[in-house]
Amino acid sequence: MSARNVLGTELTPCGYDPKTGFYRDGCCNTGPEDRGNHTVCAIVTTEFLAISKSRGNDLSSPVPAFGFPGLKPGDRWCLCAARWEEARKVGLAPKVDLEATHERALEATNLVDLKAYSLNPIQ
Repeated sequence: MSARNVLGTELTPCGYDPKTGFYRDGCCNTGPEDRGNHTVCAIVTTEFLAISKSRGNDLSSPVPAFGFPGLKPGDRWCLCAARWEEARKVGLAPKVDLEATHERALEATNLVDLKAYSLNPIQ
């Protein structure tokens, strides 16, 4: 059975440049070893990168040892659902791709809020 998104359909890829996902497969796939629940496919912004860094998760700096190039505004990335929700509560959540956001994101946020930040508001 293939992974499902928050809309109940097949999960689509989030991003390949840089390659995202807990498993670095380009999708927001998840499993029991993904304790951070990296399931929200977002288009990161300067504001989100700043709040994430202030909370101890610097996503903008490269980490060559892990093959991580560092993110820049406009990159598509599978975010921890709880971090996305935290940013939403302070008005700094980035837009999301609902078709590429794994259904497990609903463990930390809800579909109404995700839809409010959707890239495609008609979903």
